[in-house]
Amino acid sequence: MSCCQPKSNQSSSNQSSCCQPKKSASSCCGDSAPSASSCCGDSAKPKKVDREMTIEAILSLFPHKAQRLSQEITNAGLHCVGCHAATWETLEGGMLGHGMDDAAINRLVDRLNALLEEEADVSTITITARAAKKYLEILAEEGKQGYGIRFAERMSGCNGFEYALDYSEKANADDKVFESLGIQIHIQENMVPRLIGSEIDYVDGLQGAGFKISNPNVRSACGCGSSHGY
Repeated sequence: MSCCQPKSNQSSSNQSSCCQPKKSASSCCGDSAPSASSCCGDSAKPKKVDREMTIEAILSLFPHKAQRLSQEITNAGLHCVGCHAATWETLEGGMLGHGMDDAAINRLVDRLNALLEEEADVSTITITARAAKKYLEILAEEGKQGYGIRFAERMSGCNGFEYALDYSEKANADDKVFESLGIQIHIQENMVPRLIGSEIDYVDGLQGAGFKISNPNVRSACGCGSSHGY
């Protein structure tokens, strides 16, 4: 999800570096949160998404799956002309504002929490069945059958890094090679400690499609889900 422009009645002095207003104690987990420590402290960090959380808080609290959470939220209809969801709104407020009813809000919350419960093998790099199928289709279209996939990251965005996927005809001398569902995944050795345990998925939807990464090593994410940090 890309950053939205602030609402017209908000001044630029009240925005953070990722297009969002500065956080207050209540904005961390929605207006109903009693205090900053109740949602931001490690000992009391929420384990699930609820409808009173702001979209920014959801992506910040679960940065290891921010890309996929962001895609699910966008696919649910939280988008507007020229941008995506206003991430400072609560999930409930954003959905109601886009004409959704309580049933739609509950379905989205359930999908987000089901995504959070998915477990990955933290000892390797994996690709899901749907991502593998899509990548093999792309290789066939491009005449690159037998190629692996290069998985990397680069400096970008307001939170440090973004992921990069590319074709890889063969592994380089300084690569670590993983294999998942018959597809080789090539990663530079020095990136392995940060990327180990990652899962490459492919998500399709009316509001966009693409390869999305879940990475258990990530500790922070941009409010719009496009970049991450450690």
